Amino acid sequence: MRWHRNLLKRRHAATCVPKRRGRPPTVRSIHAPVLRLAHENSSWGHRRIRGELAALGIKVAASTVWEILREHGIRPAPERQSTTWADFLRSQADALLACDPFETRTLTGARLCVFAVIEHATRRIRILGATAHPTADWIVQLGRNLLMDLEDAGSQARFLIRDRDSKFTQAFDALPADAGLTVVTTGIQIPRMNSIVEHWIQTCRRELLDRTLIWNQSHLLRALHEFETFYNWHRPHRALGQAAPLRPLPEPISVPAQIRYLEVRRRDRLSGTLHEYQRAA
Repeated sequence: MRWHRNLLKRRHAATCVPKRRGRPPTVRSIHAPVLRLAHENSSWGHRRIRGELAALGIKVAASTVWEILREHGIRPAPERQSTTWADFLRSQADALLACDPFETRTLTGARLCVFAVIEHATRRIRILGATAHPTADWIVQLGRNLLMDLEDAGSQARFLIRDRDSKFTQAFDALPADAGLTVVTTGIQIPRMNSIVEHWIQTCRRELLDRTLIWNQSHLLRALHEFETFYNWHRPHRALGQAAPLRPLPEPISVPAQIRYLEVRRRDRLSGTLHEYQRAA
């Protein structure tokens, strides 16, 4: 009868279904190296990643690599190959310097121009000078001073980022070029391309200049050099894991008795404008 034949057909179909359809799933441990290679090499496609895995002794199909990348939302290589400005700054941090002149005012309203240079990798700041008459010749002389300082420090910098200020002339650009540095000019009205030094200028204003009445040029230079020492040797930085540019972090306290009787002393700079804290010996 028909119902009996259909029953036998369904039972036969149920018993003949394989336990696992298609090829076996990919081992989850393979996902990690695939994703790492994709993130660290934006120009590599799934076939190039498969080749690198084969060199590591991991045999996997190119389609499997493609599926893993698609599963984690990683676009094909041509769509993620372009290098952004932020990627360039991160990849070249050890070789980058950034400079920028900025303006401040004295108690009488006189304008003074300050010129500062910062190292991207270490966040070390160099305040090269301040003047009421910022001319192109003044900038060129500060450029010479900077190159001598970098040579004495054994710096390995290869790029100098600057904005399009009219005080930067061809004579200034020729100085780093002769020393092997490539001058990188930011875009028009795009201060974020020089964000590291712009952020330092904001820090200098917030922690020093907005809290200090500047009398004249000599007073400004003295305050700035005090802040430079404080910034390079004491002030913690998140980008450095809370260390200072020229001072590593001390070993953490591991003895409970030392924490229980912890004594901290304060040192004032610029009549208390800046505070430094140290553990008592």
